[in-house]
Amino acid sequence: MESLIREPAFWTIVLFILPLLLRVPIAVALGMGTIFVVWNWNMGYQMLSYSFFAGIAKFPLLAIPFFILAGVIMEKVGIAERIINLIKQLVGDMTGGLAVATVIVAAFWGAVSGSGPATVAALGLILIPGMAEAGYDKAFAAATVSVASGLAIIIPPSISFIVYGDIMQQSVGTLFAAGVIPGIVVACCLCVAVYLVSRKRGYRGEPRGSASVVLKSLRDAFWGLFTPVIILGGIYGGVFTPTEAAAVAVFYGLFVGVFIYRTLTFRVLYEILAETVAGTSVVMIVVTCAGLYSWLGATVGLIDKVAAVLLGISENPAVILLMINIILLFAGMLLDAISIAYVFLPILAPIIVIFGWDPIWFGVMMTINMAIGQVTPPVAVNLFVGARISGLTMEQISRPAVPMLIASVIALVIITAFPGITLFLPRLMGMM
Repeated sequence: MESLIREPAFWTIVLFILPLLLRVPIAVALGMGTIFVVWNWNMGYQMLSYSFFAGIAKFPLLAIPFFILAGVIMEKVGIAERIINLIKQLVGDMTGGLAVATVIVAAFWGAVSGSGPATVAALGLILIPGMAEAGYDKAFAAATVSVASGLAIIIPPSISFIVYGDIMQQSVGTLFAAGVIPGIVVACCLCVAVYLVSRKRGYRGEPRGSASVVLKSLRDAFWGLFTPVIILGGIYGGVFTPTEAAAVAVFYGLFVGVFIYRTLTFRVLYEILAETVAGTSVVMIVVTCAGLYSWLGATVGLIDKVAAVLLGISENPAVILLMINIILLFAGMLLDAISIAYVFLPILAPIIVIFGWDPIWFGVMMTINMAIGQVTPPVAVNLFVGARISGLTMEQISRPAVPMLIASVIALVIITAFPGITLFLPRLMGMM
């Protein structure tokens, strides 16, 4: 026992988990635990400041603030509202029409935002009151928006794919292509779930307008619908990198707001910049502290020890893969997606190599786990934002979210069992 207490790897775990149990912010738990272990065991604390800044001084990570900024711009200038109106017109008064429309809009907005909580904020303010007015239970409406918004980190562009690509040295463009079909699979499973619940409870959409109304909605939403074409078409066409695509998305959003919709005022621009700075700060402080923690885990031998324990349990790849998925699902209950990537990927990387798993497929599978984690209490960041917008408690919207969580897990099982679903599009495009 005494030797265990003297072991830095032991304290690396304890000083991370204990603050989490005390509800200390994740970035603080990661950073302070790392600083204490490095200082107490004299591992060169002078290098921490350099490592802190080196962790974010990477070209691929520049895409994160740009995509956050692009998402906020397109929300504020009215693109989200026009896309929502178009989808509502298309689904009409079919059973569960607004619920299905919510999933479709969230999937589409995922091709703009790349962030789950940002998608909840952008869509929830419009969709939750709209569904409630149409006779949907408000808790079900909030749960639908919150769970469907998890698609934002699966369907490209995705902040999680950017972080994964940086850690694992994989092509972000290839990860983006690989996420398209799995994102559609998850969206289809969610559509089935919300349809079944809606049919049971008698929820319907709003009557569809005349052909002229539908055409007007299509014209209004055209510039928003064209956004993913520019972002993803430019990346896959080799016109620009994912980071450059994020910058292009920003200027495209500004162009639409100023010259097309004419909704971008100086006051709105200030709100956009303020939200972007706040959102980027949260993400990047987690990236830096998680990066330090990952480096410490490798230095004290924690990564090798945990990997050895996992490999010692079984040599069957299916068993190990099942265990990894269970661990990631539980991790999602406590940690955000970026922290999970930095804490667990160094441990899982050698296991991926040993079993010969494709890192692109593994990254998509892991990201789906993270998307489920965003709506799994106690952390459940998407549910938290949905509760704040709807004025309900997390407990009230957690129960209606269960059928959608089950649907998401079914989609995860499909993607895990059939890697070809994930790898089909990158191979078709000659990216692998």
